[in-house]
Amino acid sequence: MAFIAVAVFLTAYAFIAADRVNKTVVALAGAAAVVILPVISSDDIFYSRATGIDWDVIFLLLGMMIIVSVLRQTGVFEYIAIWAAKRAKGSPLRIMILLVLVTAVASALLDNVTTVLLIAPVTLLVCDRLDISAAPFLMAEVFASNIGGAATLVGDPPNIIIASRGGLSFNSFLLNLAPIVAIVIAAFILMLPRLFPGSFAVDAERVADVMALEEGEAIRDRGLLIKCGLVLAAVFAAFIGHSALHLEPSVVALLGAGILILTSGLERPEYLSGVEWETLLFFAGLFVMVGALVDTGVIAALAKAATAVTDGNALLTTMGILGVSAPVSGIIDNIPYVATMTPIVAELSTTLPTNVHPDALWWALALGADFGGNLTAVGASANVVMLGIARRSDNPISFWEFTRKGIVVTAVSVTLTAVYLWLRYFVFG
Repeated sequence: MAFIAVAVFLTAYAFIAADRVNKTVVALAGAAAVVILPVISSDDIFYSRATGIDWDVIFLLLGMMIIVSVLRQTGVFEYIAIWAAKRAKGSPLRIMILLVLVTAVASALLDNVTTVLLIAPVTLLVCDRLDISAAPFLMAEVFASNIGGAATLVGDPPNIIIASRGGLSFNSFLLNLAPIVAIVIAAFILMLPRLFPGSFAVDAERVADVMALEEGEAIRDRGLLIKCGLVLAAVFAAFIGHSALHLEPSVVALLGAGILILTSGLERPEYLSGVEWETLLFFAGLFVMVGALVDTGVIAALAKAATAVTDGNALLTTMGILGVSAPVSGIIDNIPYVATMTPIVAELSTTLPTNVHPDALWWALALGADFGGNLTAVGASANVVMLGIARRSDNPISFWEFTRKGIVVTAVSVTLTAVYLWLRYFVFG
């Protein structure tokens, strides 16, 4: 069964990477294959948290997509787009840097999927005003979201899993991970001109047109904007305090979406206009295929084999976890990978020498899984969402176009992280 699960996953992955067949069709076909053969059962698909469809992710996406659809009706995205373009004096590079910083900070406070759902409409409007391709901007933002999301406990779903298993607090994530996230974001910003050459040429007349715009005139419905602002504030507060409230982010997002649907007075086509149904189906299919790998023990075997070669050396173990987590998380979704690795890391943490920080392995796992999400187009949920938005807006980004740049971003991020972990936990203790 393990062989079948691997064969189906690799075949589906090859088709996704080739970018010749719709990736949603491929994911659903792969999911159907592992069910029919049968490698995984319906109970495992629909009811198991370890191997099934992650309904929290699906409904979090659905809820936030509806909220964004309603918010779009107010004109606020046009307002922000004009404001950002004017503050950057119409320079595409400065606009990209500004949007990257906003995305990174927002992803540390929210989950990175929510952040890209909110920032993408702004980006598309800015690029439309300047008549430049939005694809480089969307890629830069999703890279920044995966980097920024590593800074806090709530920024990326794997961090929540790690915090639960390792007994780690919000403050411990912030104190240990925020410094390296800031360093990596700074390096990423310096890389932008070389990463996206030829993407910053703009017609001077377009810049003049943008600078002449009045952002205040973009707001079409101030009453609805106030309602959206109140709901979003409540949703974001509940995201941050979801543990104390005993409400999952998915439930919070759906409640927020429901309130806006009831109070906005919008028709169904308007509040469903931004829902990426293909993206939701792609996630469902991907979860089933990855669940088959988990259920047959493939991921657990790979994780154990990778950590066994360290032979108890604390530094080698830390670097091994980092080095394995990044590429594996870039190939499969990092949520099931982290769920599989946490019991192994918990066991290894008890064997560390007393002069080594006991949480070093947890930080290696978190940073490797989070930064590794930038490696390929399917490495993180935010990537899939952003590529879906790009396709629908006629700014398609191919699997290999994303991955070629993602390899560079991931390599730099992981290298800086390795130096950081070595200096902080092994040189200076």
